[in-house]
Amino acid sequence: MREDIQHKHIVFFDGECGVCNFWVQWILEKDKNDEFMFASLQSDFGQRFLTERGLETKQFNTLYLWKPQQYYLIKSKAVLKITDILGGFYKLLSVFGKVSPTFLSNTIYDLISKNRMKLSAQKCFLPDAHQKKKFIEI
Repeated sequence: MREDIQHKHIVFFDGECGVCNFWVQWILEKDKNDEFMFASLQSDFGQRFLTERGLETKQFNTLYLWKPQQYYLIKSKAVLKITDILGGFYKLLSVFGKVSPTFLSNTIYDLISKNRMKLSAQKCFLPDAHQKKKFIEI
């Protein structure tokens, strides 16, 4: 495993989804403490992550957040943890996860995920030089 990812939070996302790419860009902009790195689920690294955990390797409708050697979270738990890590105002959003049951927040997540291709046109995201360093594989 690359040395530079040992202390990062890795966001695995659908690299072919406009909504997912929007959220990756959003996290990149808000990540003032350089906490996150990114990998598409379709990449070799993403496929290895899924396979090693016995997770679905052909469907890419789930966001994963992985802290190497510690944990991985899925769906709404991953999103809420990301807001918690970003801190500030966004940390308030993570409170939602603490007061709402997982089945409710995952139902909302699944509804958005199911309709994500309709919600956003596919956009080609071109990271700048600094942002490229945050991607494990492009």
